[in-house]
Amino acid sequence: MVRVGAGQPGPYDAITDVAGVCVGHCTLIHGDGALDRGNGPVRTGVTVVLPHPDGVWDQPVFAGSHVLNGNGELTGLAWVSESGTLTSPIGLTNTHSVGVVRDTLVAIEVESRGQAGEHWSLPVVGETWDGVLNDCDGFHVRPEHVRTAYAAAAGGPVAQGNVGGGTGMVCHGFKGGIGSASRVAGGYTVGVLVQANHGRRDRLSVDGVPVGRLIGAGEVPLPSPPDPSTYHEGSGSIIGIVATDAPLLPHQCIRLAQRASLGVARTGGAGENSSGDIFFAFATGNRLSTSATGEAAAAVRTVQMLSNDALDPLFYAAIEATEQAIVNALLAAQTMTGRDGITAHRLPPDRLAEVLAAPAGGPA
Repeated sequence: MVRVGAGQPGPYDAITDVAGVCVGHCTLIHGDGALDRGNGPVRTGVTVVLPHPDGVWDQPVFAGSHVLNGNGELTGLAWVSESGTLTSPIGLTNTHSVGVVRDTLVAIEVESRGQAGEHWSLPVVGETWDGVLNDCDGFHVRPEHVRTAYAAAAGGPVAQGNVGGGTGMVCHGFKGGIGSASRVAGGYTVGVLVQANHGRRDRLSVDGVPVGRLIGAGEVPLPSPPDPSTYHEGSGSIIGIVATDAPLLPHQCIRLAQRASLGVARTGGAGENSSGDIFFAFATGNRLSTSATGEAAAAVRTVQMLSNDALDPLFYAAIEATEQAIVNALLAAQTMTGRDGITAHRLPPDRLAEVLAAPAGGPA
């Protein structure tokens, strides 16, 4: 375990430290050898984040987003921007499976609401490209896999590394994937979950130490496709989901999402031209019932708002938890060989500990 910063994590050091938030994965790994489009090898999956476990979405929460660099996708942001609310689960997967994940989340919601009336849904679904290791053009994520991830969503410890949507991802030239962390600040909890598939090796920094330069490609090789033109360092992406139990309004959620990008910067991410770096924040401190009775049916609703003057501790928590989540993804991931025998090596934990323990400026 490597702890970055001075902040205090929650009991699980995960996004699920925000009460009610649930995470589920479905991981798809099968096949080896040369790429055979449509047949594999398969190294992919789906991750689902539920802001609360109620199932039927009659309690939206305030939300907002931030785009550091837009070579990526997170669906549903137009309505989030317009309404200031999140009205669906959140899905994460590979670039070419966004559609099936989005459609299946719609189907799950329609089924959960039953036959009364017409329903609409605009799910938030994000992606990063896992084509270095996975047959991304083979469309291996199916509706049943989305349903498995949704059904598996739970609180408590979060599986990380080569799981769910992060199964085939590469981060700073090491094996990447799903990472999660949390920090307690200002009387509230801020949790982060990332799908990390970004960054150059020589830019990787952990708690201020230039780890990527000290553990270079000569020591831990970069993924090496038969055709080098298919792998460009820094061309991947990262999706970051930030949750808090603080009573934030939509514009404050946007501000919190912006700070997650600073956590990416602390690890050496730069929002390169071909990277999709998109961050989404939601706050469970207010729940907005869509019921047709009681206060929910009134024209005027009562909500709470944390003072802007009290936001700095949450900003610091989001930055640090994002950095920690990226580090946790790197440490949880295991070396993986995928299509065409391409191997993404893990960041060796013992070597990382050695580098971090070396005197500043001394040999590592």
